[in-house]
Amino acid sequence: MKLIDKTNNIHMKKKLIISFILVVFIPVGIVGALLTQSLRQTALNDAVQQTSNDVEKVKTRIGEILKLSIEISNKLATDPRLEVLVNKRYESNYAVVEAYREYREFEQYVRLYKEITNIRLYVDNPTLLNNWYYLQPEPSIANSEWYKATIKNSDKIGWYYIRDETKGDSAYLSLVRRVYFPNYRTTCVLVIDISPTQLNGILRQEQFDTMVIDGNGYIDAAKNTDLVGKHIRDFHITQEMLDKPSGTYQIDYNGETSKLIIESLIPDVSSNGLKIISVFSVQSIVKGANRISMFGLFIIIMSLLIALVFIYIFSSLLSKRIFRLSKQINKVALGDLHASSVIDGDDEIGQLSRQFNYMVGNIRELMEEVTESNRQKAQLELKQKEIKLKMMASQINPHFLFNALESLRMKIHLRGSADIADIVRVLGKLMRKSLEIGGGTITLGEELDMVRCYLAIQRFRYDDRLVYELELDPASSEIQILPLVVQPLVENAVIHGIENKEEAGFVRIRTELKDHALYVTVADDGAGIPEARLNALIYSLDDPEDGKNHRIGLRNVHQRLILTYGEQYGLRIVSRENEGTEIHFMIPIGGDSHV
Repeated sequence: MKLIDKTNNIHMKKKLIISFILVVFIPVGIVGALLTQSLRQTALNDAVQQTSNDVEKVKTRIGEILKLSIEISNKLATDPRLEVLVNKRYESNYAVVEAYREYREFEQYVRLYKEITNIRLYVDNPTLLNNWYYLQPEPSIANSEWYKATIKNSDKIGWYYIRDETKGDSAYLSLVRRVYFPNYRTTCVLVIDISPTQLNGILRQEQFDTMVIDGNGYIDAAKNTDLVGKHIRDFHITQEMLDKPSGTYQIDYNGETSKLIIESLIPDVSSNGLKIISVFSVQSIVKGANRISMFGLFIIIMSLLIALVFIYIFSSLLSKRIFRLSKQINKVALGDLHASSVIDGDDEIGQLSRQFNYMVGNIRELMEEVTESNRQKAQLELKQKEIKLKMMASQINPHFLFNALESLRMKIHLRGSADIADIVRVLGKLMRKSLEIGGGTITLGEELDMVRCYLAIQRFRYDDRLVYELELDPASSEIQILPLVVQPLVENAVIHGIENKEEAGFVRIRTELKDHALYVTVADDGAGIPEARLNALIYSLDDPEDGKNHRIGLRNVHQRLILTYGEQYGLRIVSRENEGTEIHFMIPIGGDSHV
């Protein structure tokens, strides 16, 4: 709730800008960060996958070279001529040279296959001469690890990065195997040097640093030939890392976080194998993704800034329109009901402006109606005061008039005219009640007492021509009503309904309590009112000016009811010519005034 209250205190312009930041800036920033991370990861995964495929291709091509050297070694190991050559005891150097001249297989293989640099055979035959192909094992050779391991592994081929004394002690990746000659029961060691040019040529085509490493951790071939012959520990790659199975690993290479892809190459019937590794910096891969991300971020930021400018302009226009409407509302609050809002557009603010103008117009009309109502009420009160003054003028000495009427009644009664005496008594009672009426309310029972007196006098006047009936709800007698609202209606029914009728006339007064209201009806079966005169009569009831043809009694009752109880509580007149007239009204129980 506190957050909502604080939000409600923020100006509309700031709300729109904050909403734009919350709804656009933050989500776009989050999406941008996620997309950048996804792009980086995708680029890295693609690089790893591509490099893995390249390493697999390198493995296949190098495997083909190694397979070729294995096939050559198999042919030489089973060549009977080679067996005779290396095991024969020669009596002279000439014989040895002649033997070498006749067996030219080593030289032909080297010349025929560019994948091979040299072939040499270490034999224990003192009658042979040392040359590029046939060598007596020197102690340094015979005591080397690779030589002893080869003699020990009778059926396996070994792959070592060793020096070739026939090539100026240059080191080569070499196939080393033991050759056993069963006819002579002798053993020699065959070494086939793999061409580094071919190996490096394969690796040179790779995108990242790719190397071939032997089991001792020496680099046999590499994309960067300056690395050939160096040990992997010089590059902070441990032997433990090389012993891991084929896969992708993360290492620190040359001070950068890098990906290391390892692929094992173990040819058939080999006692050991090679490792093909490719390493690349993560930063070098994601650099392109970062550049794209930064460019995309720049575009997004520029777009958001442009959008923010438009939002600011739009919010300013919106705030100005609301401020203009607020100024007009303040004018109305200060009492200026002639204020008017002029705001174009069909949006909510434009509609609100038109509704504001409509509301102010209605308020102005209501104020004018209230003013007119108060004027009419004051005018009615003034007329009522004039009536009271006239009545007071006629009340010069009411006690004298009552005493005179009472003396007249007693003399008439003594002379035997009881009916005239009763009428005089009723007339005195009616005059007394009329004079006692003040400006407040009376009960319906008191009002009906006056009606009974009036009807009694009129029946004495018209004799049998007047018949009346009172259908009264017993619970209605204590209801408070305005004085003299029923008696004028009964007087109107007698004078205008019965007086001009030759036969007997009938007047009915009915009261009823229903739906929290008092219903009063005065009906007669007199001459009725023609339609034109009825319309004029209904119109005259609401006419604020006195007309000479207006029925003063009905109009006075009608306006008093409206002013006291409201518009819906005035007189209702229903009449048909030659059928009679019915006048009714209703009063809310309690008689509460709406003014």
